[in-house]
Amino acid sequence: MTGREALLTLERLRSATGGAAAAQKRACLAVLARRYVRGARAVERLHEALCFLRAHPDDAGVLADVTAMLASFSRRSDLRRHAHALESTGIAGTAIRFSFYAGTARWLAARWGNRLTVDWKAFANREALERVFPLISLFSETPGLDELDLGVRGWVKRLKGRDETDAAFLIRRLAALGRDSFENEWAYEALDLPLVLAPGPGGPSRTEAAAEVPAVSFRTAPLDGGRPDVRREVACPPVRVVPATSAEGRRFLDLAREAMITRQRDLDVFQWGDPHDVRLAHFPDGLTFVVIGAVPERRLLLESVYGFLTLKNGVPVGYVLVSALFGSSEIAYNVFETFRGGESGRIYGKALALTRHLFGPDVFTIFPYQLGGYGNPEALASGAWWFYQKLGFAPRAPRVVKLMKEELARMKADPKHRSTLATLKVLASENLYFHLGKKRDDAIGLLELPNVGLQVTDMLARRFGSDRERAEAVLILEARDLLGLKSLSGWSEGERLAFRRWAPLVTILPGIARWSAAEKHALTAVLRAKGGRRESDFVRLFDRHRKLRRAVATLAKGSPT
Repeated sequence: MTGREALLTLERLRSATGGAAAAQKRACLAVLARRYVRGARAVERLHEALCFLRAHPDDAGVLADVTAMLASFSRRSDLRRHAHALESTGIAGTAIRFSFYAGTARWLAARWGNRLTVDWKAFANREALERVFPLISLFSETPGLDELDLGVRGWVKRLKGRDETDAAFLIRRLAALGRDSFENEWAYEALDLPLVLAPGPGGPSRTEAAAEVPAVSFRTAPLDGGRPDVRREVACPPVRVVPATSAEGRRFLDLAREAMITRQRDLDVFQWGDPHDVRLAHFPDGLTFVVIGAVPERRLLLESVYGFLTLKNGVPVGYVLVSALFGSSEIAYNVFETFRGGESGRIYGKALALTRHLFGPDVFTIFPYQLGGYGNPEALASGAWWFYQKLGFAPRAPRVVKLMKEELARMKADPKHRSTLATLKVLASENLYFHLGKKRDDAIGLLELPNVGLQVTDMLARRFGSDRERAEAVLILEARDLLGLKSLSGWSEGERLAFRRWAPLVTILPGIARWSAAEKHALTAVLRAKGGRRESDFVRLFDRHRKLRRAVATLAKGSPT
């Protein structure tokens, strides 16, 4: 076979199983290991086929062949020939270009700072960076900075050390700005620095990205491409959920960040992940979710947000973003392009089952972006809305319900009917919901949680005006008095932070002065859990506190003026 014939055959056998299929795949791999393929697109196709087979190997022989080819992929002559055309694919041996978030940029600079540079041709905020120079320099340098025009790039070259790149210098110096990570993040991301990460040994890349697994699950049957029965799936918990050690947590966080940056993506909960709040949720057939929570300072006031990195035989194949509160969860689900069309439906069912196991929701919410709304043309074109509708998710907005019924009637009359993009845009403009029990209105997406913040703002403006620092100090004392807390002695730093953030809200909870001592004590436990080791504990405690749920829901339903 030629390299082209071997690649086409390998792609055709993607879903085939059995001894004969495995033998054919190995024959193709043997050809492709010693022959080059023509064109950048063919090189990328070969890479994706290898990654897919690593996640779904037929047997130990196929896995060994694929692993060896991926380990040497960056040395292939066809890859080196087309490395420039394959930039930002995440393939080993190619560069990555992206304007990463502050936390991710610092992570990259700490590990591969010698390979990280600024793409000055693409940089559009030179005047803004020039105004920052005095803030990242010593005052004794200002005579030169004030008077000499070396140009932005020239000044960075002059300011940085001999052994550091322009990007590493700027990232490290900009990290010193601001009182905390939020102000630093604002200062860094306002510049929108376009970065280039050159290829080199040790990653990051998609090519060899995989976690070690105790045992590989080999394919013995075709991949399950069907739609899951949501009610049945959520009743089947993971085989086991195992807490990771801090060292393991850091390794899995690195793997999650690599999985995103090599696909020109960034996710807050991975960027600010807490190595002390990482768990492994194992399902059959080599499927594992790495459950990652955020460090206390990066947690939201109300909902808890977790990221799941989806692994198949240790290979990252996608991710899930979950927020939970009020016995409900919003689910954002993504399968990386290489692995779509395989087990996407099955994995989604397991993601719902894990969410149910961790947080106990009986309502699942999907926001419009996942469906194709809010500027997500990829989801719109894929018909994602109908995928979720066929799983049992349904709209509640009257205009969307009406349009859905009309479309269903058209499909019944003409099985070939397909919704137009214009129709899908309307359908995808509102949330979808799946209620395991009776429909209710106090769930994420139905409760106007932003109103809670507005209620706090109205109180602060009325009582303290611009003196927010005094407001915080006074309200911490008032919240302590309300809850009968003489001090916060013995509380961790994260728990103290959560109490400080919640104090203004505590003081305006409807009826809290009339709560019993036990109810106030339970609220104290809720607040400590918000800043504790696992934020998922906060969700469980909040949802069990009926008066707290009712009070926050009342604020959400209010109309601040």
